[in-house]
Amino acid sequence: MAASVLKARSVGGTQVAASVGPAEVAVTLTVNGQRHQLKLEPRVTLLDALRTRLELTGTKRACDRGACGACTVIIDARTHHSCSILAIEAQGRDIRTVEGLAQGDTLHPVQRAFCDHDGVMCGFCTPGFVMTAVALVHSSATPTVAQAKCTLDGNLCRCGANKSVLAAVLDPKAATRA
Repeated sequence: MAASVLKARSVGGTQVAASVGPAEVAVTLTVNGQRHQLKLEPRVTLLDALRTRLELTGTKRACDRGACGACTVIIDARTHHSCSILAIEAQGRDIRTVEGLAQGDTLHPVQRAFCDHDGVMCGFCTPGFVMTAVALVHSSATPTVAQAKCTLDGNLCRCGANKSVLAAVLDPKAATRA
């Protein structure tokens, strides 16, 4: 049985809940500056919409519980685990994925710092770490070690690249264009 999602609507100036679904509904997502018109069931996560409908596979599926950070994206300048938000809830918001960081062939400074400091290892967790680091250097151009560790705490690396990731995040060149 497919679940329905509650959506607020106005009746006589009062907000009331209206059910949408389980059939597909029109969803408009703005990802990396581009608007995308999709037809999705309301239960589709943002992660699934990005990976299967928009073919933006840099955002990784790992735990599906918002615990590992591999699916981290930036929504309205804040990090979110895309496996824990429904695509329908992300409408009208600015979504940025790892694919939206580089300018043509020029890597974002955070991406370059990850390469320079060997913070990529197997690469599976790297996009989530990179997105978290981009949000961090956007909010604090020169984060302290404590700030970086606290911010990166929601991301897991099974290969043990944590020291290299921390070095990349603390690299002053990483903050040159958040």
